[in-house]
Amino acid sequence: MGDFFRSTKFKILATLLAFIVLCMFVTAYLGGRSSPISQALGVVAAPFQRLSSSISGAASGFFERYLSAQKLYEENLALKEEIRQLRSQQVDYEEYKRENEHYRQVLGLKEQNPGFEFEPAEVIGQDPNDRFGGFTVDKGTLNGIAAHDPVITPDGLVGWVSEVGMTYAKVTTILDVSIDVGAVDARTRDAGVVTGDIALAGEGRCKLGYLPRESAVTAGDIVKTSGLASVFGVAFPKGLIVGTVTEVRAEPNGIVLYAVVEPAAEIRNVRDVFILTSFPGQSSAGVELNGTVPEQGEPAAAQAQDALSSSESGEEAASGGQ
Repeated sequence: MGDFFRSTKFKILATLLAFIVLCMFVTAYLGGRSSPISQALGVVAAPFQRLSSSISGAASGFFERYLSAQKLYEENLALKEEIRQLRSQQVDYEEYKRENEHYRQVLGLKEQNPGFEFEPAEVIGQDPNDRFGGFTVDKGTLNGIAAHDPVITPDGLVGWVSEVGMTYAKVTTILDVSIDVGAVDARTRDAGVVTGDIALAGEGRCKLGYLPRESAVTAGDIVKTSGLASVFGVAFPKGLIVGTVTEVRAEPNGIVLYAVVEPAAEIRNVRDVFILTSFPGQSSAGVELNGTVPEQGEPAAAQAQDALSSSESGEEAASGGQ
């Protein structure tokens, strides 16, 4: 028995028992706190744990941001497509609205002027070098358009066709100095010729020339076409509104007057027009002012006034005969 207590096995068992008892006392003494060994291991492991946590958090944040960015990108694409579709619908709506307005204007002109035959046309080009606002439309001889056909809008007279091709026509406006239109003051019945003026064209206006000195034309009067052929023999229908008188001036020679006219049609902003291909009085070209350009002065005004008076007398006689 004494040999057992002196043996190596006993010494090992005693050592283990003493270690266990020591650990029990240490645990009881610390009251649930970690042991020094655990604390030592914690001190060594803590930096590695923090590093691992940082790496894990960074990786998690990166993937979350990537997924969020991908989602935002897809939502952005969807919104852009929706905006594109809405814009396309708006363009279609505006086109339908413009067409409906165009058809309404056509119907209105037909009802107001049953004797007119006209071709709707769209402005496809404007000459930036033309100070008088000339433009090109998308209709030509294939559509029955001919040179000198009057060009109008529902608001009033725009000009005439000065050049025509198979699929296009060029329009000279009433602001141009090369144009002349037989016209009359709707209130006073004073007749004259509407034409362009270089200075007035810059203001978007034209003039009613060859008015006699005793003319009672005044600002606010409405100017309409007289139905008489121009001094160059070009006919316009009677009664088309040309514009409104803004002021009356004397010509430099002091012999005759002229009225400054604000066109009823938006000459420089026009987009859609109507070209008159046939109208009452076109074939006979109205009543020509002797077919020549009158001399400036009283003879020109007198010729225009006499022609208008003769025309009105003829109309009254025809009405009385009926």
